[in-house]
Amino acid sequence: MPHKNSLIMPIAALLLGAMSVFGFAPFGWWGVPLLTLVGLFALWRRAPAHSAMLGWAFGLGYFGAGVSWIYISLHTFGEMPASLAALAVLLFAAFLALFPAVVGYIHQRSPSSAIWSVPASWILMEWVRGWIFTGFPWLAVGYSQVPVSPLAGYAPIIGVFGISLLLAWTAAALVWRSRYSWLIIVLWAGAWLMHDVRWTQPVGAPLSVSLVQGNISQSVKWQPEQVWTTLQSYRDLAQQSTARLIVLPETALPLFFDQIPVDYLADLASHARQNGGDILFGVPERLSNGHYYNSVMNVGTAATQVYRKSHLVPFGEYIPMKPVFGVITEVLHIPLSDFSRGDLYQPAFQIAGQQVAADVCYEDVFGEEIIRALPQATLLVNVTNDAWFGDSIAPWQHLQIAQMRALESGRQMLRATNTGATAIIDVDGVVLKQLPLFTRATLTTQAQGYQGLTPFARFANYPALILAGLMLLVALWRIMKHPQSI
Repeated sequence: MPHKNSLIMPIAALLLGAMSVFGFAPFGWWGVPLLTLVGLFALWRRAPAHSAMLGWAFGLGYFGAGVSWIYISLHTFGEMPASLAALAVLLFAAFLALFPAVVGYIHQRSPSSAIWSVPASWILMEWVRGWIFTGFPWLAVGYSQVPVSPLAGYAPIIGVFGISLLLAWTAAALVWRSRYSWLIIVLWAGAWLMHDVRWTQPVGAPLSVSLVQGNISQSVKWQPEQVWTTLQSYRDLAQQSTARLIVLPETALPLFFDQIPVDYLADLASHARQNGGDILFGVPERLSNGHYYNSVMNVGTAATQVYRKSHLVPFGEYIPMKPVFGVITEVLHIPLSDFSRGDLYQPAFQIAGQQVAADVCYEDVFGEEIIRALPQATLLVNVTNDAWFGDSIAPWQHLQIAQMRALESGRQMLRATNTGATAIIDVDGVVLKQLPLFTRATLTTQAQGYQGLTPFARFANYPALILAGLMLLVALWRIMKHPQSI
Protein backbone atom coordinates (compact mmCIF):
# COMPACT_ATOMS: atom_id res chain seq x y z
CA MET A 1 0.00 0.00 0.00
CA PRO A 2 1.48 3.40 -0.88
CA HIS A 3 2.57 5.45 2.10
CA LYS A 4 0.07 8.25 1.45
CA ASN A 5 -2.77 5.72 1.77
CA SER A 6 -1.38 3.98 4.87
CA LEU A 7 -3.83 5.87 7.09
CA ILE A 8 -6.43 7.14 4.64
CA MET A 9 -7.76 3.72 3.64
CA PRO A 10 -8.11 2.28 7.18
CA ILE A 11 -9.79 5.50 8.32
CA ALA A 12 -12.10 5.32 5.33
CA ALA A 13 -12.96 1.70 6.22
CA LEU A 14 -13.56 2.69 9.87
CA LEU A 15 -15.91 5.50 8.82
CA LEU A 16 -17.75 3.27 6.37
CA GLY A 17 -18.35 0.77 9.17
CA ALA A 18 -19.67 3.46 11.52
CA MET A 19 -21.90 4.92 8.80
CA SER A 20 -23.48 1.49 8.26
CA VAL A 21 -25.35 1.87 11.56
CA PHE A 22 -27.61 4.45 9.89
CA GLY A 23 -29.08 1.56 7.91
CA PHE A 24 -30.59 0.09 11.08
CA ALA A 25 -33.36 1.32 13.37
CA PRO A 26 -34.07 3.94 14.52
CA PHE A 27 -32.69 5.60 11.38
CA GLY A 28 -33.92 3.04 8.88
CA TRP A 29 -31.95 4.18 5.84
CA TRP A 30 -31.81 0.65 4.48
CA GLY A 31 -29.79 1.61 1.39
CA VAL A 32 -26.83 2.79 3.48
CA PRO A 33 -25.41 -0.69 4.29
CA LEU A 34 -25.43 -1.54 0.59
CA LEU A 35 -23.43 1.61 -0.16
CA THR A 36 -20.98 1.06 2.70
CA LEU A 37 -20.40 -2.55 1.62
CA VAL A 38 -19.75 -1.27 -1.90
CA GLY A 39 -17.25 1.17 -0.38
CA LEU A 40 -15.52 -1.55 1.66
CA PHE A 41 -15.34 -3.96 -1.27
CA ALA A 42 -13.97 -1.17 -3.47
CA LEU A 43 -11.20 -0.63 -0.93
CA TRP A 44 -10.48 -4.37 -1.02
CA ARG A 45 -10.37 -4.33 -4.80
CA ARG A 46 -7.95 -1.41 -4.76
CA ALA A 47 -5.67 -2.89 -2.08
CA PRO A 48 -6.29 -6.66 -1.94
CA ALA A 49 -3.12 -7.33 0.03
CA HIS A 50 -4.53 -5.30 2.95
CA SER A 51 -8.09 -6.61 2.89
CA ALA A 52 -7.92 -8.27 6.31
CA MET A 53 -6.73 -5.09 8.01
CA LEU A 54 -9.33 -2.99 6.19
CA GLY A 55 -12.03 -5.50 7.14
CA TRP A 56 -11.01 -5.21 10.78
CA ALA A 57 -11.11 -1.39 10.60
CA PHE A 58 -14.58 -1.56 9.03
CA GLY A 59 -15.74 -3.92 11.79
CA LEU A 60 -14.32 -1.71 14.51
CA GLY A 61 -16.37 1.23 13.23
CA TYR A 62 -19.42 -0.95 12.60
CA PHE A 63 -19.59 -2.54 16.03
CA GLY A 64 -18.04 0.35 17.91
CA ALA A 65 -20.91 2.58 16.81
CA GLY A 66 -23.57 -0.12 16.58
CA VAL A 67 -23.26 -1.60 20.08
CA SER A 68 -21.96 1.45 21.91
CA TRP A 69 -25.07 1.21 24.12
CA ILE A 70 -23.35 -1.59 26.08
CA TYR A 71 -21.46 1.21 27.84
CA ILE A 72 -24.75 2.31 29.45
CA SER A 73 -25.38 -1.18 30.80
CA LEU A 74 -21.89 -1.47 32.23
CA HIS A 75 -21.39 2.03 33.60
CA THR A 76 -24.78 3.62 34.28
CA PHE A 77 -26.55 0.57 35.65
CA GLY A 78 -23.72 -1.90 36.28
CA GLU A 79 -21.70 0.81 38.08
CA MET A 80 -18.48 -0.15 36.33
CA PRO A 81 -15.99 2.75 36.31
CA ALA A 82 -16.34 4.82 33.14
CA SER A 83 -12.83 4.08 31.91
CA LEU A 84 -13.24 0.32 32.37
CA ALA A 85 -16.67 0.36 30.72
CA ALA A 86 -15.32 2.26 27.71
CA LEU A 87 -12.38 -0.14 27.47
CA ALA A 88 -14.72 -3.15 27.69
CA VAL A 89 -16.86 -1.82 24.82
CA LEU A 90 -13.76 -1.10 22.74
CA LEU A 91 -12.36 -4.60 23.32
CA PHE A 92 -15.72 -6.18 22.53
CA ALA A 93 -15.96 -4.22 19.27
CA ALA A 94 -12.37 -5.14 18.43
CA PHE A 95 -13.20 -8.82 18.93
CA LEU A 96 -16.35 -8.64 16.79
CA ALA A 97 -14.33 -6.83 14.11
CA LEU A 98 -12.34 -10.02 13.63
CA PHE A 99 -15.26 -11.52 11.72
CA PRO A 100 -15.21 -9.03 8.81
CA ALA A 101 -11.40 -9.24 9.03
CA VAL A 102 -11.65 -12.96 8.26
CA VAL A 103 -13.76 -12.16 5.21
CA GLY A 104 -11.07 -9.71 4.14
CA TYR A 105 -8.41 -12.34 4.62
CA ILE A 106 -10.33 -14.79 2.42
CA HIS A 107 -10.49 -12.12 -0.28
CA GLN A 108 -6.81 -11.40 0.26
CA ARG A 109 -6.04 -15.04 -0.54
CA SER A 110 -8.36 -15.32 -3.57
CA PRO A 111 -9.11 -11.91 -5.14
CA SER A 112 -9.97 -13.47 -8.51
CA SER A 113 -13.09 -15.16 -7.04
CA ALA A 114 -14.30 -12.21 -4.95
CA ILE A 115 -17.77 -11.94 -6.46
CA TRP A 116 -18.52 -15.40 -5.03
CA SER A 117 -16.21 -15.83 -2.06
CA VAL A 118 -16.77 -12.45 -0.38
CA PRO A 119 -20.61 -12.59 -0.05
CA ALA A 120 -20.53 -16.26 0.96
CA SER A 121 -17.84 -15.80 3.60
CA TRP A 122 -19.57 -12.63 4.85
CA ILE A 123 -22.75 -14.45 5.82
CA LEU A 124 -20.88 -17.48 7.08
CA MET A 125 -19.02 -15.20 9.48
CA GLU A 126 -22.35 -13.64 10.56
CA TRP A 127 -23.69 -17.13 11.16
CA VAL A 128 -20.63 -18.17 13.17
CA ARG A 129 -20.91 -14.97 15.19
CA GLY A 130 -24.48 -16.06 15.93
CA TRP A 131 -23.44 -19.15 17.91
CA ILE A 132 -19.79 -18.96 18.96
CA PHE A 133 -19.44 -18.27 22.72
CA THR A 134 -23.27 -18.59 22.94
CA GLY A 135 -23.69 -16.14 20.04
CA PHE A 136 -24.08 -12.44 19.31
CA PRO A 137 -25.84 -12.11 15.93
CA TRP A 138 -26.84 -8.50 16.67
CA LEU A 139 -26.32 -6.21 13.66
CA ALA A 140 -26.37 -8.95 11.06
CA VAL A 141 -26.58 -6.72 8.01
CA GLY A 142 -29.80 -8.39 6.84
CA TYR A 143 -31.70 -6.78 9.73
CA SER A 144 -31.24 -3.39 8.09
CA GLN A 145 -33.60 -4.40 5.29
CA VAL A 146 -36.67 -4.89 7.53
CA PRO A 147 -39.41 -4.07 6.87
CA VAL A 148 -39.45 -1.77 3.82
CA SER A 149 -36.50 -2.83 1.66
CA PRO A 150 -37.41 -5.06 -1.30
CA LEU A 151 -35.08 -7.74 0.09
CA ALA A 152 -37.34 -8.11 3.14
CA GLY A 153 -39.63 -10.12 0.87
CA TYR A 154 -37.15 -12.99 1.04
CA ALA A 155 -37.14 -13.14 4.87
CA PRO A 156 -39.83 -15.86 5.15
CA ILE A 157 -37.78 -17.99 2.75
CA ILE A 158 -34.12 -17.60 3.71
CA GLY A 159 -34.15 -15.57 6.93
CA VAL A 160 -31.87 -12.80 8.04
CA PHE A 161 -28.62 -14.49 6.99
CA GLY A 162 -30.00 -15.17 3.53
CA ILE A 163 -30.84 -11.48 3.18
CA SER A 164 -27.31 -10.62 4.32
CA LEU A 165 -26.02 -12.91 1.58
CA LEU A 166 -28.12 -11.24 -1.11
CA LEU A 167 -27.18 -7.76 0.05
CA ALA A 168 -23.47 -8.62 0.12
CA TRP A 169 -23.70 -10.30 -3.30
CA THR A 170 -25.37 -7.20 -4.74
CA ALA A 171 -22.52 -5.05 -3.42
CA ALA A 172 -19.92 -7.49 -4.74
CA ALA A 173 -21.54 -7.60 -8.18
CA LEU A 174 -21.46 -3.80 -8.35
CA VAL A 175 -17.76 -3.72 -7.47
CA TRP A 176 -16.45 -6.82 -9.26
CA ARG A 177 -18.51 -6.62 -12.42
CA SER A 178 -19.02 -9.91 -14.21
CA ARG A 179 -21.34 -11.46 -16.73
CA TYR A 180 -23.62 -12.40 -13.84
CA SER A 181 -24.25 -8.81 -12.74
CA TRP A 182 -27.56 -8.76 -14.61
CA LEU A 183 -28.88 -11.02 -11.83
CA ILE A 184 -29.06 -7.94 -9.60
CA ILE A 185 -32.16 -6.80 -11.48
CA VAL A 186 -33.75 -10.24 -11.26
CA LEU A 187 -32.88 -10.52 -7.56
CA TRP A 188 -34.41 -7.20 -6.55
CA ALA A 189 -37.44 -7.44 -8.86
CA GLY A 190 -38.20 -10.88 -7.45
CA ALA A 191 -37.95 -9.49 -3.94
CA TRP A 192 -40.75 -7.01 -4.67
CA LEU A 193 -42.98 -9.87 -5.83
CA MET A 194 -42.26 -11.88 -2.67
CA HIS A 195 -43.80 -9.14 -0.52
CA ASP A 196 -47.24 -10.17 -1.78
CA VAL A 197 -46.85 -13.88 -0.93
CA ARG A 198 -48.59 -15.05 2.26
CA TRP A 199 -47.08 -18.22 3.67
CA THR A 200 -49.36 -18.56 6.71
CA GLN A 201 -53.10 -18.24 7.24
CA PRO A 202 -55.20 -16.69 10.03
CA VAL A 203 -56.63 -19.11 12.56
CA GLY A 204 -59.42 -18.31 14.99
CA ALA A 205 -61.05 -14.98 15.68
CA PRO A 206 -59.02 -11.84 16.42
CA LEU A 207 -58.00 -11.60 20.07
CA SER A 208 -58.01 -8.50 22.25
CA VAL A 209 -54.59 -7.99 23.84
CA SER A 210 -53.03 -5.47 26.19
CA LEU A 211 -49.26 -5.03 26.40
CA VAL A 212 -48.23 -3.33 29.64
CA GLN A 213 -45.25 -0.96 29.79
CA GLY A 214 -44.58 -0.13 33.43
CA ASN A 215 -41.63 2.23 32.82
CA ILE A 216 -39.88 1.21 36.03
CA SER A 217 -36.41 2.75 36.17
CA GLN A 218 -33.63 0.16 36.28
CA SER A 219 -31.95 2.16 39.03
CA VAL A 220 -34.85 1.53 41.46
CA LYS A 221 -36.43 -1.68 40.16
CA TRP A 222 -34.65 -4.03 42.56
CA GLN A 223 -34.55 -1.77 45.61
CA PRO A 224 -36.51 -3.50 48.43
CA GLU A 225 -38.40 -0.34 49.36
CA GLN A 226 -39.66 0.00 45.76
CA VAL A 227 -40.93 -3.56 45.27
CA TRP A 228 -44.47 -3.00 46.51
CA THR A 229 -44.79 0.19 44.45
CA THR A 230 -43.79 -1.77 41.36
CA LEU A 231 -46.26 -4.57 42.13
CA GLN A 232 -49.07 -2.07 42.62
CA SER A 233 -48.19 -0.25 39.41
CA TYR A 234 -48.41 -3.40 37.30
CA ARG A 235 -51.59 -4.57 39.03
CA ASP A 236 -53.26 -1.22 38.42
CA LEU A 237 -52.29 -1.18 34.75
CA ALA A 238 -53.43 -4.77 34.24
CA GLN A 239 -56.76 -4.21 35.96
CA GLN A 240 -57.52 -1.23 33.72
CA SER A 241 -57.60 -3.57 30.73
CA THR A 242 -60.53 -5.66 29.53
CA ALA A 243 -58.43 -7.62 27.01
CA ARG A 244 -58.47 -11.44 26.98
CA LEU A 245 -54.68 -11.56 26.92
CA ILE A 246 -52.70 -9.15 29.08
CA VAL A 247 -48.89 -9.33 28.88
CA LEU A 248 -46.47 -7.87 31.44
CA PRO A 249 -42.73 -7.47 30.70
CA GLU A 250 -39.67 -9.50 31.69
CA THR A 251 -39.25 -9.70 35.50
CA ALA A 252 -42.17 -7.28 35.81
CA LEU A 253 -42.71 -8.64 39.33
CA PRO A 254 -39.33 -8.12 41.05
CA LEU A 255 -39.68 -10.94 43.58
CA PHE A 256 -39.22 -14.66 43.34
CA PHE A 257 -42.55 -16.21 42.40
CA ASP A 258 -42.82 -17.96 45.77
CA GLN A 259 -42.38 -14.57 47.53
CA ILE A 260 -45.29 -12.84 45.77
CA PRO A 261 -48.27 -12.40 48.11
CA VAL A 262 -50.99 -14.97 47.42
CA ASP A 263 -53.73 -12.34 47.42
CA TYR A 264 -51.82 -10.31 44.81
CA LEU A 265 -51.75 -13.24 42.40
CA ALA A 266 -55.39 -13.98 43.24
CA ASP A 267 -56.32 -10.40 42.25
CA LEU A 268 -54.56 -10.79 38.89
CA ALA A 269 -56.16 -14.19 38.27
CA SER A 270 -59.64 -12.93 39.18
CA HIS A 271 -59.35 -10.00 36.81
CA ALA A 272 -58.12 -12.24 33.99
CA ARG A 273 -61.07 -14.60 34.51
CA GLN A 274 -63.48 -11.66 34.39
CA ASN A 275 -62.04 -10.84 30.96
CA GLY A 276 -62.39 -14.48 29.90
CA GLY A 277 -58.66 -14.85 29.42
CA ASP A 278 -55.23 -14.80 31.01
CA ILE A 279 -52.39 -12.59 32.20
CA LEU A 280 -48.79 -13.44 31.21
CA PHE A 281 -46.04 -11.97 33.36
CA GLY A 282 -42.28 -12.17 33.71
CA VAL A 283 -41.01 -13.21 37.12
CA PRO A 284 -37.89 -14.82 38.64
CA GLU A 285 -38.72 -18.38 39.66
CA ARG A 286 -36.89 -20.28 42.41
CA LEU A 287 -37.09 -24.06 42.71
CA SER A 288 -36.52 -26.23 45.75
CA ASN A 289 -33.22 -27.50 44.33
CA GLY A 290 -31.77 -23.99 44.59
CA HIS A 291 -31.87 -23.23 40.87
CA TYR A 292 -33.61 -20.08 39.75
CA TYR A 293 -34.91 -19.08 36.33
CA ASN A 294 -35.91 -16.05 34.31
CA SER A 295 -39.47 -17.21 33.74
CA VAL A 296 -42.81 -16.31 32.20
CA MET A 297 -45.97 -17.55 33.92
CA ASN A 298 -49.71 -17.13 33.56
CA VAL A 299 -52.78 -16.74 35.75
CA GLY A 300 -56.42 -16.71 34.69
CA THR A 301 -58.78 -19.13 33.02
CA ALA A 302 -56.05 -21.56 31.97
CA ALA A 303 -54.07 -23.78 34.31
CA THR A 304 -50.75 -22.28 35.40
CA GLN A 305 -47.99 -22.86 32.86
CA VAL A 306 -44.39 -21.70 32.78
CA TYR A 307 -41.68 -20.89 30.27
CA ARG A 308 -38.10 -20.73 31.54
CA LYS A 309 -35.56 -18.77 29.54
CA SER A 310 -33.01 -21.08 27.93
CA HIS A 311 -30.62 -18.75 26.07
CA LEU A 312 -29.00 -16.67 28.77
CA VAL A 313 -26.86 -13.56 28.36
CA PRO A 314 -23.22 -14.15 29.39
CA PHE A 315 -22.18 -12.02 32.39
CA GLY A 316 -25.69 -10.52 32.58
CA GLU A 317 -27.63 -13.68 33.45
CA TYR A 318 -24.93 -16.22 34.10
CA ILE A 319 -21.18 -16.23 34.63
CA PRO A 320 -19.29 -18.45 32.17
CA MET A 321 -16.18 -20.17 33.56
CA LYS A 322 -17.09 -18.93 37.03
CA PRO A 323 -13.68 -19.72 38.62
CA VAL A 324 -12.07 -17.38 36.07
CA PHE A 325 -14.71 -14.70 35.54
CA GLY A 326 -16.54 -14.79 38.86
CA VAL A 327 -14.73 -11.62 39.91
CA ILE A 328 -16.88 -9.73 37.39
CA THR A 329 -19.87 -10.11 39.70
CA GLU A 330 -17.93 -8.04 42.24
CA VAL A 331 -17.53 -5.22 39.71
CA LEU A 332 -20.98 -5.24 38.10
CA HIS A 333 -24.03 -4.65 40.27
CA ILE A 334 -26.42 -6.88 38.30
CA PRO A 335 -29.13 -8.60 40.35
CA LEU A 336 -29.79 -12.31 39.75
CA SER A 337 -26.76 -12.73 37.51
CA ASP A 338 -26.53 -16.52 37.72
CA PHE A 339 -29.79 -17.93 36.33
CA SER A 340 -30.17 -21.57 35.35
CA ARG A 341 -31.10 -22.51 31.79
CA GLY A 342 -34.57 -23.68 30.88
CA ASP A 343 -35.12 -26.59 28.50
CA LEU A 344 -34.47 -26.03 24.80
CA TYR A 345 -37.91 -27.30 23.81
CA GLN A 346 -40.84 -26.05 25.85
CA PRO A 347 -44.53 -26.16 24.88
CA ALA A 348 -46.43 -23.03 23.93
CA PHE A 349 -48.86 -21.52 26.43
CA GLN A 350 -52.44 -22.60 25.78
CA ILE A 351 -54.15 -19.41 26.84
CA ALA A 352 -56.92 -17.05 25.70
CA GLY A 353 -57.90 -19.41 22.89
CA GLN A 354 -54.44 -19.32 21.29
CA GLN A 355 -51.15 -21.19 21.53
CA VAL A 356 -48.64 -18.55 22.54
CA ALA A 357 -44.88 -19.09 22.25
CA ALA A 358 -43.06 -16.92 24.77
CA ASP A 359 -39.43 -15.87 24.65
CA VAL A 360 -37.53 -13.58 26.99
CA CYS A 361 -35.56 -10.52 25.95
CA TYR A 362 -32.39 -11.46 24.05
CA GLU A 363 -33.80 -14.82 22.90
CA ASP A 364 -35.60 -13.27 19.94
CA VAL A 365 -32.20 -12.49 18.41
CA PHE A 366 -31.90 -16.18 17.49
CA GLY A 367 -34.25 -17.00 14.63
CA GLU A 368 -33.63 -20.75 14.68
CA GLU A 369 -34.63 -20.85 18.35
CA ILE A 370 -37.86 -18.93 17.83
CA ILE A 371 -39.15 -21.38 15.21
CA ARG A 372 -38.80 -24.34 17.62
CA ALA A 373 -42.34 -23.59 18.80
CA LEU A 374 -43.78 -23.86 15.29
CA PRO A 375 -46.12 -24.96 13.82
CA GLN A 376 -48.01 -25.36 17.10
CA ALA A 377 -47.71 -21.74 18.21
CA THR A 378 -50.16 -19.29 16.67
CA LEU A 379 -48.78 -16.13 18.32
CA LEU A 380 -45.30 -15.03 19.42
CA VAL A 381 -44.76 -13.04 22.62
CA ASN A 382 -41.50 -11.41 23.62
CA VAL A 383 -41.18 -10.00 27.13
CA THR A 384 -38.14 -7.87 27.67
CA ASN A 385 -36.47 -5.21 29.77
CA ASP A 386 -34.36 -2.91 27.62
CA ALA A 387 -34.16 -0.37 30.44
CA TRP A 388 -30.58 -1.64 30.81
CA PHE A 389 -29.69 0.34 27.67
CA GLY A 390 -31.24 3.66 28.61
CA ASP A 391 -32.25 6.17 25.96
CA SER A 392 -30.04 4.68 23.25
CA ILE A 393 -30.48 3.06 19.86
CA ALA A 394 -30.60 -0.44 21.42
CA PRO A 395 -34.39 -0.65 22.02
CA TRP A 396 -35.01 0.35 18.39
CA GLN A 397 -32.50 -2.17 17.09
CA HIS A 398 -34.15 -4.83 19.25
CA LEU A 399 -37.58 -3.94 17.86
CA GLN A 400 -36.24 -4.30 14.32
CA ILE A 401 -34.90 -7.74 15.21
CA ALA A 402 -38.37 -8.72 16.43
CA GLN A 403 -39.78 -7.49 13.12
CA MET A 404 -37.48 -9.95 11.34
CA ARG A 405 -38.70 -12.79 13.58
CA ALA A 406 -42.33 -12.01 12.66
CA LEU A 407 -41.43 -12.11 8.96
CA GLU A 408 -39.43 -15.32 9.23
CA SER A 409 -42.11 -17.16 11.19
CA GLY A 410 -45.27 -15.81 9.57
CA ARG A 411 -46.62 -14.97 13.04
CA GLN A 412 -47.60 -11.76 14.75
CA MET A 413 -45.18 -10.76 17.49
CA LEU A 414 -46.40 -9.12 20.71
CA ARG A 415 -43.67 -7.26 22.60
CA ALA A 416 -44.28 -6.21 26.20
CA THR A 417 -41.34 -4.21 27.53
CA ASN A 418 -40.51 -2.30 30.69
CA THR A 419 -39.49 0.99 29.06
CA GLY A 420 -39.99 0.29 25.33
CA ALA A 421 -40.33 -0.48 22.55
CA THR A 422 -43.70 -2.08 23.37
CA ALA A 423 -45.42 -2.97 20.09
CA ILE A 424 -47.46 -5.43 18.07
CA ILE A 425 -45.83 -6.52 14.82
CA ASP A 426 -47.73 -8.00 11.88
CA VAL A 427 -46.70 -11.05 9.85
CA ASP A 428 -45.16 -8.75 7.21
CA GLY A 429 -42.81 -7.22 9.79
CA VAL A 430 -44.68 -3.92 9.98
CA VAL A 431 -45.33 -2.40 13.40
CA LEU A 432 -49.12 -2.11 13.71
CA LYS A 433 -49.17 -0.19 16.97
CA GLN A 434 -46.52 1.01 19.41
CA LEU A 435 -46.13 2.90 22.67
CA PRO A 436 -43.68 5.79 23.06
CA LEU A 437 -40.52 4.90 24.96
CA PHE A 438 -40.26 5.75 28.67
CA THR A 439 -43.99 6.13 29.24
CA ARG A 440 -46.19 4.30 31.74
CA ALA A 441 -49.00 3.01 29.57
CA THR A 442 -50.86 0.03 28.16
CA LEU A 443 -51.11 -0.77 24.47
CA THR A 444 -54.49 -2.35 23.75
CA THR A 445 -55.33 -3.68 20.31
CA GLN A 446 -56.39 -6.78 18.36
CA ALA A 447 -54.06 -9.65 17.57
CA GLN A 448 -54.59 -12.44 15.07
CA GLY A 449 -53.32 -15.98 15.39
CA TYR A 450 -51.74 -17.67 12.35
CA GLN A 451 -51.10 -21.25 11.34
CA GLY A 452 -48.88 -22.86 8.72
CA LEU A 453 -45.16 -22.76 8.07
CA THR A 454 -42.96 -20.41 6.09
CA PRO A 455 -40.03 -21.98 4.22
CA PHE A 456 -37.71 -20.54 6.86
CA ALA A 457 -39.76 -22.16 9.63
CA ARG A 458 -39.39 -25.50 7.80
CA PHE A 459 -35.72 -25.37 6.88
CA ALA A 460 -34.24 -22.69 9.17
CA ASN A 461 -30.85 -21.35 8.01
CA TYR A 462 -29.95 -24.38 5.88
CA PRO A 463 -30.99 -22.87 2.50
CA ALA A 464 -28.90 -19.74 3.11
CA LEU A 465 -25.93 -21.78 4.31
CA ILE A 466 -26.18 -24.21 1.40
CA LEU A 467 -26.32 -21.30 -1.05
CA ALA A 468 -23.24 -19.79 0.58
CA GLY A 469 -21.51 -23.17 0.38
CA LEU A 470 -22.29 -23.47 -3.33
CA MET A 471 -20.89 -19.99 -3.92
CA LEU A 472 -17.68 -21.00 -2.15
CA LEU A 473 -17.45 -24.07 -4.39
CA VAL A 474 -17.76 -21.82 -7.44
CA ALA A 475 -15.03 -19.60 -5.99
CA LEU A 476 -12.81 -22.64 -5.40
CA TRP A 477 -13.40 -23.85 -8.96
CA ARG A 478 -12.37 -20.45 -10.32
CA ILE A 479 -9.22 -20.50 -8.19
CA MET A 480 -8.31 -23.97 -9.44
CA LYS A 481 -9.04 -22.91 -13.02
CA HIS A 482 -6.87 -19.80 -12.77
CA PRO A 483 -4.27 -20.51 -10.03
CA GLN A 484 -1.90 -17.90 -11.45
CA SER A 485 -4.33 -15.14 -10.43
CA ILE A 486 -4.08 -15.94 -6.71
